[in-house]
Amino acid sequence: MKQLSKIGSIAKQTLIICLITFGMTEATFRIYSLINPTFIFYDSSYNRYRGKPLSPSQGGNLNSYGFRGAEYTQAKPANTYRILSLGDSFAFGVVPVQYNYNSRIERQLNRKLTNQGKQFQLINMGIPGIGPKDYLALLTNEGIQLNPDMVMVSLFIGNDILEAERVTDKKREWYTYSYVLSFLNYVIEVQRKYEGKSYGSKNEYVDDKPSLAADKFLDIQTSRGEILLKNNPQFLAAYNSQIEYIKQIKKICDSKNIKLLVVMLPDENQVNLELQQQVIAKWKANPEQIDIKQPNQALATTFTQEKIPYLDLFDTFVIGSKQENLYKPRDTHWNIAGNRVAAQAITPKIIEQIK
Repeated sequence: MKQLSKIGSIAKQTLIICLITFGMTEATFRIYSLINPTFIFYDSSYNRYRGKPLSPSQGGNLNSYGFRGAEYTQAKPANTYRILSLGDSFAFGVVPVQYNYNSRIERQLNRKLTNQGKQFQLINMGIPGIGPKDYLALLTNEGIQLNPDMVMVSLFIGNDILEAERVTDKKREWYTYSYVLSFLNYVIEVQRKYEGKSYGSKNEYVDDKPSLAADKFLDIQTSRGEILLKNNPQFLAAYNSQIEYIKQIKKICDSKNIKLLVVMLPDENQVNLELQQQVIAKWKANPEQIDIKQPNQALATTFTQEKIPYLDLFDTFVIGSKQENLYKPRDTHWNIAGNRVAAQAITPKIIEQIK
């Protein structure tokens, strides 16, 4: 009896110690998050994946606003044509900043338009993990006050429609209410999913090194491939919802006399035939059920109707992919060559808009 009482006492003391430790750790994580916000902990705003200002990033540090690229002032310098680039992790980029398509576009504009008597400044406001709803919020909350001459929206076909809609509708996971449990979930997910280093870090970038485990990469691409299923009701519903945010961006730009350009960024599923076949095999679907250009055609129709200037990179990347790899292995993002090809296609379209 005394032995059971002793065991019960030890168990009680252990439980109390564990609860105290959990509580202190929870408080510590919450204080840390206030001082140094991180995507590990729940945040419903577009800042949930925003980088820490001045933190290390590939090819340098983030600027004081937590974006990739050079420092900038809120007031637009004289004789400057300012372009805001809104987008997700494609705009943010996985490659060193000097190879990012936004950085390349800025250099190309200043080289090609030297006779304009202006300096061209492209501010990369890309934040990983966001979508059209966040692009609109970011423009409204921070972009307009920068007095841009043009807004460029990089619309990633892979997850800016169906996946973005799911994120909007997704219920908050139970574990996110605890910072300790959120941290543990993050550690588990990193160990399970990733082979390489996360993008944007200070670690050395290796262009041909896979980033994700093979099964995880295929899972991601299979999920994204749902937008290519013909007459998929989930895609159609998500499309109608997400396109409204782009229309709102157009209204804001029109009201401020700001030029707008939407660039469609193709998913690797659309340009990599081998990957397409792997996805279709995992679905066990009939290839005739697939329409590779379905989202692009829908967007083109809407943009034409709404008089929204756009550029579809689909054909450019289909052709380019036959000559060289344009996506980092098992990563879902462009490699250095992909960013180069994108910049070479986008720059002339911007020049066309300016003239």
